[in-house]
Amino acid sequence: MIEALQYPFMQRALVVGVCLGLLASYYGAFVVQRRMSFLGVGLSHAAFGGVALGLLLGAEPLWVAVPFTMLVGWAITWISDRGALTNDTAIGILFAVAIALGVVLLSYRQQYTADAFTYLFGSILAVESFDVAALLVLTAGTAALAPLWPRWAYATFDRTLARADGVPVRRDDLILVTCIAITIVAAVKLVGAILVAAFLVIPAATARLHARSFAVMTLAGMAVGATTAVGGLFLSFYLDWPSGAAIILVQALLFAIAFAFQRS
Repeated sequence: MIEALQYPFMQRALVVGVCLGLLASYYGAFVVQRRMSFLGVGLSHAAFGGVALGLLLGAEPLWVAVPFTMLVGWAITWISDRGALTNDTAIGILFAVAIALGVVLLSYRQQYTADAFTYLFGSILAVESFDVAALLVLTAGTAALAPLWPRWAYATFDRTLARADGVPVRRDDLILVTCIAITIVAAVKLVGAILVAAFLVIPAATARLHARSFAVMTLAGMAVGATTAVGGLFLSFYLDWPSGAAIILVQALLFAIAFAFQRS
């Protein structure tokens, strides 16, 4: 373990992993409790479409992926609010369009296939100093939005009553989806676009098996997300596995244990 910490790339990956574990699990609690797990899948695929567009334009892929993923998230929310289609139907349509667009864009620049592979599956080596700074800023931004947690939680359990009490549910939903989209894009380098949805859901689902309140579920999920990110990164380092796959497998193992011993 001490040997791994001597490498700068590992130090960067651990900082990013802990921050992402906390952030993804914090927002993941709302995703799981609202039964919006498919939203994580949709936005992760949208992130891949944004990455492909960035590679084609020769720009920093994640800078392009952030607004692209946010737009998809807003579109999902807008279509769902219109009432014509359910949330999962809107997600299914838009994530299929995003991934198809990504594949088409990559076909124009074959030399970027290796870069795309990194964004699909994640890599410790892909984490740079800029990513550390960006994640610290994102974590600070999430902390600044902490006063919204009670309103998000209220709307999670009773949207109708929240609206009746004057809570701006639609605006709060847009803010929540925006935060989830940014977190997903931030996690792409470490976990990969294919696996980032699991990174959002599994820690929160693990905590939900034993938590007796939503606040406890949120805090426990954050603890699970941070610790499994660290464990997965060390596993990735010593076994030479892709970092995203290693983290998700550690999370899945912890979920299996929690499920086996869940309270009746």
